[in-house]
Amino acid sequence: MMRWGMVGLAGCLIAGLAAGGAGPAAFERLAGVGERAAAQDPDTWNREAASAYLDARQAWWMDWPTAARDRGTSCVSCHTSTPYALARTALRTGATGTMPGAVERRLLENVETRVTAWQAVEPFYSDEQFRPPKTSESRGTEAILNALILANRDARAGTLSETTRQAFDKLWALQVPTGDAAGAWPWLNFRLEPWETAAAQYYGAALAAVAVGSAPGGYGSTPGIQTQVARLRAYLRREADRQHLFNRLTALWASTLLPGSLDTHQRQAIIDETWRLQREDGGWSLASLGTFERSDGTPLATGSDGYATGLVTYALQRAGVAPDDARLVNGLAWLRSHQDPDGSWPASSLNKDRDPASDRGRFMRDVATAYAVLALAEAK
Repeated sequence: MMRWGMVGLAGCLIAGLAAGGAGPAAFERLAGVGERAAAQDPDTWNREAASAYLDARQAWWMDWPTAARDRGTSCVSCHTSTPYALARTALRTGATGTMPGAVERRLLENVETRVTAWQAVEPFYSDEQFRPPKTSESRGTEAILNALILANRDARAGTLSETTRQAFDKLWALQVPTGDAAGAWPWLNFRLEPWETAAAQYYGAALAAVAVGSAPGGYGSTPGIQTQVARLRAYLRREADRQHLFNRLTALWASTLLPGSLDTHQRQAIIDETWRLQREDGGWSLASLGTFERSDGTPLATGSDGYATGLVTYALQRAGVAPDDARLVNGLAWLRSHQDPDGSWPASSLNKDRDPASDRGRFMRDVATAYAVLALAEAK
């Protein structure tokens, strides 16, 4: 099979990209891997090219001055770092190896540094730099993403590390205890869809539920956190019906790991609505998963894309949709047939018309690639 024969070449590419950055020449080399792979086996997908693309982009992100934070750390982003961490674990399952590579280790060390130095590190965005309440929003957002990344790592090892336990302690300390948002966390709002808006607070809480449900050793059943876990479940159920489908799909995923996060009716309603939005080519469009408008007035891309199709097919598989369901089969087939030569999958910004070849323009491609990987790896 193509995917195993390419391991040596992809490993060399990953090492070179991590050491030397991810400029145009690097991505041309990635394109060569994908083109040769597609010629060998057009009915499957190229794990090695996807790995190389994701490693290159995460290495670039951690070296990008704009992403730099104090103590030699970098911002843990929703578009690149967090999905990278989830997908890289999935890519390591099976014959591709069991130990994190250099780029993944660097990200994990970055997160651990920020967890262990929590009181000393600066927030990603402070009130002084921007405006209140950016400090509290940053802390709440980071607490969720740190716990998610480390719990995802520990789930593979089967043991909850002390640093991950500390990350969860930070998480629970920042949970909103009362009011309309009881059970959620302060969450960054820069009016950027779909992750940094007022509505994205629900998305963040769903990711927190994924983290709790993923943590090994029965962490979610720990007696000392049951009040907080019950509060989180109640928030997700209470607010679910007000959310756009993008948020509810994330909650559907969460409910497969933390039972009780949605009720049976809510789960089925999400699945039914999702099927209705499937496009004729088998994929889904991110623009269809909510009521979105670009700030620059340009029209949204409405064709099928890798982010929506990856998220949908991953969540539906996790929710127990039968592997031979024709609709799921068609969605996964769309993913297999739309991996680009550089190993990535396409997606477009919901906020403005960006140059897809630019580094900022690739943010949506980063998250699309990660979720396509999660879906295809789940399908085995």
